[in-house]
Amino acid sequence: MATDDLMPAGTGTGTGTGTGTDPGPGTPAPARPEAHGRARDVRQLITYALVGGSGVLLDLGAFLLLYDVAGWHEQLANVLSTSIGITNNFVLNALFTFRRRDRLLVRYLRFYAVGLTGIALTFVLLAVFSRGLGIDPNLVKAGSLPVVLLFQFALNRKWSFG
Repeated sequence: MATDDLMPAGTGTGTGTGTGTDPGPGTPAPARPEAHGRARDVRQLITYALVGGSGVLLDLGAFLLLYDVAGWHEQLANVLSTSIGITNNFVLNALFTFRRRDRLLVRYLRFYAVGLTGIALTFVLLAVFSRGLGIDPNLVKAGSLPVVLLFQFALNRKWSFG
């Protein structure tokens, strides 16, 4: 039997292990709900960015293989490489970022729909900067990724995993 078990509630030894309602001196106060919410938001954004990084590597790797090695048209290579990245990101975000494993088909379809916005935005950027201005499609593709990532995080958090 611990010493706190012999003492009245609220008179703990300061270890925070008693059965009373007061955890005792030296025990940190519980975090305020809004501070906890902000910390969770930051953790989600960091995890989302890390997951996104893995998707970016897959996306760019597949794009380079399809466009540079296999000789596919850049738009077709973009659609397939982005689809590979989207699927990777959905699985990892469901498991680690948002920790949601219910209604997976609905969530995947929503996540993919959000991903289509990235495909569309990149499509326009490739058309303008690559075809129109002659900039290397690899540079245009890489430059589009940070903008697309932030936009999609907001949409996925609220709609796909909300």
